[in-house]
Amino acid sequence: MDLFKQNRYVALLIGAILVCVGSICLLWRTVVVEGQEYFPVQEMDSYMPMKENNQVQSASSSFVRAKTHQLPKSAVVGIPLKSKMIQQHQLLKEQQVPAVPKLDKTIPPKQIFFTKTALLKPEDQAKSTWKYALSDEELLLLQKIVMAEAEGEPYEGKVAVANVVLNRLRSANYPDTIKEVIYQKHQFSPVRNGRLKRVKPNKDTVRAVTEALYGRKEVSDDTYYFLSIKLASDLTVARTQKKTKQIGNHTFYK
Repeated sequence: MDLFKQNRYVALLIGAILVCVGSICLLWRTVVVEGQEYFPVQEMDSYMPMKENNQVQSASSSFVRAKTHQLPKSAVVGIPLKSKMIQQHQLLKEQQVPAVPKLDKTIPPKQIFFTKTALLKPEDQAKSTWKYALSDEELLLLQKIVMAEAEGEPYEGKVAVANVVLNRLRSANYPDTIKEVIYQKHQFSPVRNGRLKRVKPNKDTVRAVTEALYGRKEVSDDTYYFLSIKLASDLTVARTQKKTKQIGNHTFYK
């Protein structure tokens, strides 16, 4: 007791330090109310408007303690994490990140991507082992062969015919360009009878080819043949190849 009387200034200093430490801990801890997390009260200072006369600049901890019974709960505990201010800050961050343009799949792609065994969708191009640049001339030729072969067939049948041409393009057993695949001897009857030159692709055919180029598949990647049993004069394929699917009047084989 005598020690504190003789060193009252030391005791006052220790007391002041303890008060400061307690105030700092109180100001910086996160207040949890009704299961929701809030910013510490100290952070509310930076959001309060500055008055012109500088009489009120921030909400001090002493003010909060003294006026707790007069202020609404939200004013005492702080600002919710999902407040409008946080949402605006998040929106600003998102705006700084360049948006990835959405792929318009109504427009035929300029490139198509393959592995050794399959045609890939554009979003899977990182897995590709090679890519093929598609010219406007070959795009039109692909649309015309599909129109010539499957004009009266269901929409799925048009996609399937396009699949067969693209499967041959990918395969090492067939030519390396769409034009060469289509004009390969004794493969597509519209080439032999001249129908390929006469047809004009309709909207369904153009859309079916576009979807096939973007990866839609109505037959498997190992399907290389199709024919109409009713119209075909040569049934060698039907006798020697394995049937995979029937769509309309066309039977598909691998």
